[in-house]
Amino acid sequence: MPSTPTDPAAAVPAAAGMLAVLQLCDSALPTGAFAHSLGLETYLDDGTVGDEPGFLAWVRHCLHHQVVPAEGWAVRAVATAADDDAVWRADELLSAQALPVQVRDAASAMGRRMTEIGAENFPSPRLLAYAERQRAGTSRGSPAVAFALVGAGLGVPWEQLAGAYLFSTATSLTQNAVRGIPLGQNAGQRVLRALHEDVARGVERIGRMPQEEVGATSPGLEIAQMRHAWQRARMFMS
Repeated sequence: MPSTPTDPAAAVPAAAGMLAVLQLCDSALPTGAFAHSLGLETYLDDGTVGDEPGFLAWVRHCLHHQVVPAEGWAVRAVATAADDDAVWRADELLSAQALPVQVRDAASAMGRRMTEIGAENFPSPRLLAYAERQRAGTSRGSPAVAFALVGAGLGVPWEQLAGAYLFSTATSLTQNAVRGIPLGQNAGQRVLRALHEDVARGVERIGRMPQEEVGATSPGLEIAQMRHAWQRARMFMS
């Protein structure tokens, strides 16, 4: 039975959106993510994490108990926002729930860079307005918000955006573990493969997350992120 030909006109926008997502998820994107461990370095210094199984357990915990209920939620909220105010509100909530100063400042710095890259390469009215608000100091900036605005502007479904953002975050943390533990490159790839199901479950949770769960972060992670500022020697900024 002959297959149904794909409509080239429909395929082009979909491909453009996916290419933009791939570009923004590239580990070489100059947002500064390589300089931040989200508190992992504290666990390395304590000796709590020091090998592949230990890191896999930690990154899973970080994914489900910090990234999903904060930035993961924000990707969906922004990508499906009915108006600009909903986007600005997501930016405010992300900043307010990030109690560790290093993490809050890091997110703002990476968010400004993500916004700048997105506005230059994939401009949309809402993304450009977000960039202007950052320059005016009325929005702090968040990589999750900027990422979602780029994807939404290109018509990428929020589920794909959320999955890509979660996996991109896990990839950055894994690469930092490869340098910081140090973890072998092959071990890093095994960790990322093991996280595929976790990312899928994270996206499913984001889709049904009630408002009261937004920003519900593990206190242990926050304490480790706060303690990082007082480490005697550090490889990472957070």
